[in-house]
Amino acid sequence: MDKEERKTINQGQEDEMEVYGYNLSRWKLAIVSVGVICTGGFLLLLLYWMPEWRVKATCVRAAVKDCQVVLLRTTDEFRMWFCAKIRFLSLESDPFSNPKSIVNKVWNGHAVHLTENPAGEDQRELSKYSQTCSQQMRYFTHHSVKYFWDDTIHNFDFLKGLDEGVSCTSIYEKHSAGLTKGMHAYRKLLYGINEITVKVPSVFKLLIKEVLNPFYIFQLFSVILWSTDEYYYYALAIVIMSLVSIVTSLYSIRKQYVMLHDMVATHSTVRVSVCRVNEEIEEIFSTDLVPGDVMVIPLNGTVMPCDAVLISGTCIVNESMLTGESVPVTKTNLPNPSVDVKGTGEELYSPETHKRHTLFCGTMVIQTRFYTGELVKAVVVRTGFSTSKGQLVRSILYPKPTDFKLYRDAYLFLLCLVGVAGIGFIYTIINNILNEVEVGTIIIESLDIITITVPPALPAAMTAGIVYAQRRLKTVGIFCISPQRINICGQLNLVCFDKTGTLTEDGLDLWGIQRVENMRFLLPEENVCNEMLVKSQFVACMATCHSLTKIEGVLSGDPLDLKMFEAIGWILEEATEEETALHNRIMPTVVRPPKQLLPEPIPAGNEEMELFELPAIYEIGIVRQFPFSSALQRMSVVAKVLGEKKMDAYMKGAPEVIASLCRPETVPVDFEKVLEEYTKQGFRVIALAHRKLESKLTWHKIQNISRDAIENNMDFMGLIIMQNKLKQETPAVLEDLHKANIRTVMVTGDNMLTAVSVARDCGMILPQDKIIIAEALPPKDGKVAKINWHYADSLTQCSNSSAISSEVIPKKLAHDSLEDLQLARYHFAMNGKSFSVILEHFQDLVPKLMLHGTVFARMAPDQKTQLVEALQNVDYFVGMCGDGANDCGALKRAHGGISLSELEASVASPFTSKTPSISCVPNLIREGRAALMTSFCVFKFMALYSIIQYASVTLLYSILSNLGDFQFLFIDMAIILVLVFTMSLNPSWKELVAQRPPSGLISGALLFSVLSQIIISIGFQALGFFWVKQQPWYRVCPSHLDACNTTGSLYWNSSRSCNETDPDKIKNYENTTVFFISSFQYLTVAVVFSKGKPFRQPCYKNYFFVVSVIILYFFVLFIMLHPIAFVDEVLELVCIPYEWRITMLVIVLLNALVSVVVESFFLDMVLWKVVFNRDRQGECRFSTTPPPQESVDQWGKCCFSWAALCCQKKAPKAKYMYLAQELLVDPEWPPKPQTTTEAKALAKGNGSCQVITIASDPVSVAY
Repeated sequence: MDKEERKTINQGQEDEMEVYGYNLSRWKLAIVSVGVICTGGFLLLLLYWMPEWRVKATCVRAAVKDCQVVLLRTTDEFRMWFCAKIRFLSLESDPFSNPKSIVNKVWNGHAVHLTENPAGEDQRELSKYSQTCSQQMRYFTHHSVKYFWDDTIHNFDFLKGLDEGVSCTSIYEKHSAGLTKGMHAYRKLLYGINEITVKVPSVFKLLIKEVLNPFYIFQLFSVILWSTDEYYYYALAIVIMSLVSIVTSLYSIRKQYVMLHDMVATHSTVRVSVCRVNEEIEEIFSTDLVPGDVMVIPLNGTVMPCDAVLISGTCIVNESMLTGESVPVTKTNLPNPSVDVKGTGEELYSPETHKRHTLFCGTMVIQTRFYTGELVKAVVVRTGFSTSKGQLVRSILYPKPTDFKLYRDAYLFLLCLVGVAGIGFIYTIINNILNEVEVGTIIIESLDIITITVPPALPAAMTAGIVYAQRRLKTVGIFCISPQRINICGQLNLVCFDKTGTLTEDGLDLWGIQRVENMRFLLPEENVCNEMLVKSQFVACMATCHSLTKIEGVLSGDPLDLKMFEAIGWILEEATEEETALHNRIMPTVVRPPKQLLPEPIPAGNEEMELFELPAIYEIGIVRQFPFSSALQRMSVVAKVLGEKKMDAYMKGAPEVIASLCRPETVPVDFEKVLEEYTKQGFRVIALAHRKLESKLTWHKIQNISRDAIENNMDFMGLIIMQNKLKQETPAVLEDLHKANIRTVMVTGDNMLTAVSVARDCGMILPQDKIIIAEALPPKDGKVAKINWHYADSLTQCSNSSAISSEVIPKKLAHDSLEDLQLARYHFAMNGKSFSVILEHFQDLVPKLMLHGTVFARMAPDQKTQLVEALQNVDYFVGMCGDGANDCGALKRAHGGISLSELEASVASPFTSKTPSISCVPNLIREGRAALMTSFCVFKFMALYSIIQYASVTLLYSILSNLGDFQFLFIDMAIILVLVFTMSLNPSWKELVAQRPPSGLISGALLFSVLSQIIISIGFQALGFFWVKQQPWYRVCPSHLDACNTTGSLYWNSSRSCNETDPDKIKNYENTTVFFISSFQYLTVAVVFSKGKPFRQPCYKNYFFVVSVIILYFFVLFIMLHPIAFVDEVLELVCIPYEWRITMLVIVLLNALVSVVVESFFLDMVLWKVVFNRDRQGECRFSTTPPPQESVDQWGKCCFSWAALCCQKKAPKAKYMYLAQELLVDPEWPPKPQTTTEAKALAKGNGSCQVITIASDPVSVAY
């Protein structure tokens, strides 16, 4: 393909797309118009459903640069097509002045920046985007994002604000002064209105879109066809069903749009103050903001209408909309490199890296703090859908399609039914032509066979089970915004859990402290609030090193900081606005101990005496705060004790990080050992450090100093030990999941050893299991990336020896026979940094690590999402359970994301649990499995219904007969609809079981079930149809005789004279026989397919279904054995001898017996257990976290060789199963302790392993 005709936009990103250029073709449009008229509008519908066909049918290929229409195709596995029209933006529409002389666009990398220097060079830059002298820019809009053509890269790209390619220096030097009105107007022309628009479509638009669904078009076709055949009753029933379905769908869709619109529209338009270049303050609407505007943050707070970076002042912000945590966060101004002591040079600004200085759209600014005479200012960096909130809304408005085997198989199955319908269609035409039937009748009957084979009620029937499951989930406090995901949850075989707030309690309790004196740890102390410690540097650090603030008189902030501050019992006071106004600087936050903790003012002797004269004046002011950074894993403050000359620097954070920034001689020699002891017990440990600052560092110098200048050369002071208790239900839930062969994985932002300890405590890792820590290091100084392998439980044993005792190493003996395999279980644990290095440099190791990776610590939000994707890449069905904080991406990406938070951050999560407990996970999986099995049952039943009715009609067509209208109505309404909507009511089974339901319809067991019932049904129908013809009383045309009267033979006429004289084709013996037999067949297959255990409650507990089946059985049996004249007249049945009625009863009972035996005995007892269970045992070999079972090893050894041999013959379908099978015979896996794996090349991540491998225990498999 010509490179000029195909481009790629958003390269390397999640929404990467290929772009093809097209121009409208008049002759193609003319041909399509003729085709639309000839097909009665059907071609137009087809082109509406298929954007690719629409563009290719009406346009010709063109260069992307000059095209009128672009055709877009996603590069992911879905390969979805979209089309967009090219539009033009005229740059001369600037209302203030000519943009050529005011503002020019400058392209830095991929970002568009606007400067104020009208130079010839900059003017040439403008021509990159505008192609004509009229200054027109070509663009198209896709998913609420505008893509402009850029001549420099010969491709489309979207406009970016100041969030990419802009240095921190330039934000202060070029953007802090504000924009002129001309620049502002010009940028507004380019960037558009600052608004996250969620348009609520009108009911009419939604109605048209819903009605044009292929399903409803097919229903419309069926209704028209039935009406021409005078089959009004069922047509009316289908119309009513469709209307109810459409109204319900419109209501739910519109309700979701309104909810999202209301969420976004709240405070979307507010009045804001912006600074202009001449220091003038202008008040504008927030919708007029553009990147580069300098916004003044009001004193009383506001909801941010854009993303902006603070350049002066401090803000306290509630970011629950983004993070899910309603904890106030302190935002400080972006460090200015030009006045920085060290000068960080050209560090690029990034909203993620500098999130502690960035105010995000949708977050609530609660308070501001400022210098007198200076406003709290922020430079707008992103607007509209480019903001963090805009991207969240876009992900909800345009979600990725759900890919599930059930739905793919359902389409394949429908195609098979269409194929069967095609055969019936051709047969009907040929049969009717040979019998010289009228053309109109041929058309109606041949089309009717299609509506019989592909039932219009199928989608409604399939939806019923999901709707009932959604209702049951609601009763247990689980709310669902994506009902189609319920079925997928039935297949989950791996669940990732966040730790804090999910597996463990949300808050931390202070367990104690362990101070350091003279390079040695003192004994742990529980009570920090005492007179002995009140003036110690340790307590001073606890009192000052936090981000707490008072909001409406209540102390609030990070829960950890709150617990720490409450433990010392101090008081925090913040300066009022009036106090701040009296000074030339921000009044510091002051902390002081309660009076009762201070020592009595007894003279202590000579020079120290004055310190104790006024105990109440012991106060510490927090002069400067460096907020906590997850990247740096620490925070620090500069504080000053009232009356002292020198200031103090205090720092707290991750112990390893704090120790590395302290003077080595102040860190105890047993620091690592003490830390390891605490982390192994599951404690969260925080280290504290302190340093006296030089007296030359004045207040103003401190305000401009970099944190690097403060955070070094510190004195190590000791540890704070926090306890994070497991939630009461956590161990039991995880045990239930393990018993059900569902693997569990921990994904946390906490410390590695703490995470490992919690994993052991909650039963995620069993006591006898080995833990291998993968420590990956990126390439450095010309050396390739490498992974160091450590065995967590053997770290202390390794400290004195370079080699580990052979007893602690799991081994796999090199025997030819698999029976002699010695088996052991192991788990991999790694932190976020190692995970990133492995993803980049060891791509061939990623699947192996995913197979046994159980603990992932210090994971950033995007890394959690990458982990979910990596697990999905080896064919796991992944669930994700988190509390909404930092888990949004992973919750959206997982097959089943369950948020334990009801805040806005969880709006994109498919499921939200009202109760913040992981007990919702088994409930969801149980309901998912029940819904999935219900879908299978309903689909099988609807398929059998189609084929049974198809067989009935085809047999009757052969004698130029058919089922009567009321016979169709009785079958379709009284039997089928009642059974479909009641058989879906089976609740889920009370506990999770080890086996999983099949994932698709195209599986051996399900196909055998359907095909066997089809053969049985057609066989017994054909038996009745042909056997009735052999009866002595049989006549071709029974209209004028009474077969119940054996003397009726004198009324006999030849078949030809009967067909010519009697227009009634319905009333005949074949019709009556086929009607009764088929009616019982519908009831039989409904009962046969309504299976209970192990995924649903037994069908006898589904009372509505049982009552419906009994009533229908008795009614059909009654009218068959004891004919009622009125019923026979309505259903157009003929009177048949009582002996034949008994014969039909025998046929029906024999049919039921054969169906039940084949389905329940042969399929369930033989095929299901031999074939399906064999596959499950094959899976079971690969578990890494088996349920605790006793005396199971012998069974495992016995079945291991048999299962392995089975798998050798038939390779597993899932990648992780295939990989586990390979690792069984890999002598180099898992890696030995104290070994290193190096990447083969710096550029590409391929690992060369010098490690050993072991086999998984066959009883431990689940996955």
